[in-house]
Amino acid sequence: HIDVLFQAYFNALLILFNLGAPLDPGNPYVRSVNQMGFGVLGSPYVASILCGVAKAALMTVWYQKWMVHRRLRPEEMGARIHLQKTGQKNYGVHADIMNSPALGHVFDAHGTYLLPQAFPEGCPLHPAYGAGHATVAGACVTILKAFFDESWVLPNPVVADPGGQSLLPWSGPALTVGSELNKLAANVAFGRNIGGVHGRADGDESLKLGEEVALRFLRE
Repeated sequence: HIDVLFQAYFNALLILFNLGAPLDPGNPYVRSVNQMGFGVLGSPYVASILCGVAKAALMTVWYQKWMVHRRLRPEEMGARIHLQKTGQKNYGVHADIMNSPALGHVFDAHGTYLLPQAFPEGCPLHPAYGAGHATVAGACVTILKAFFDESWVLPNPVVADPGGQSLLPWSGPALTVGSELNKLAANVAFGRNIGGVHGRADGDESLKLGEEVALRFLRE
């Protein structure tokens, strides 16, 4: 809700550094016996372009928001549903939505068909598609996956106990750098949907948009 857009991925970068996560085997400095990466393909380089790609991702997605799609927010769609359901106006909202049992649950809980919002200020005022957080997530995670060995297994992972007061050893499948970075990007994107400020397609498709931004950024 309140974050610097690349903050989660910069934290992930610092954690990977702290764990000693190996670089991607395609990095030429991995094979060098007398050189190491620093300002080029080394730690400071990765940190700088991780933040830099966030700007490229935002510029790309804002063009999509305003110049291409201009898709309404879920909150605005909820207002149209409310007005149509109460007979004040007909927006032609499809019967599958108007007859959904979810509307009755919302009305029973809140006395209105307006979409409840997790954030007190409601949806942002710019268009919904694409999603800024998801595009930055896709871009930043792609950068991290490009520079670290995705197959490396995280050492000694833990999970919260049922009460959330202490940590227990993780006993499930091995957690790799790649899978955990994918999870991070998905959690950020889907979390905005849970907040009611985006639809599912906003997050899903914007992750792909961010990935493409990062790939072009790296090629350049």
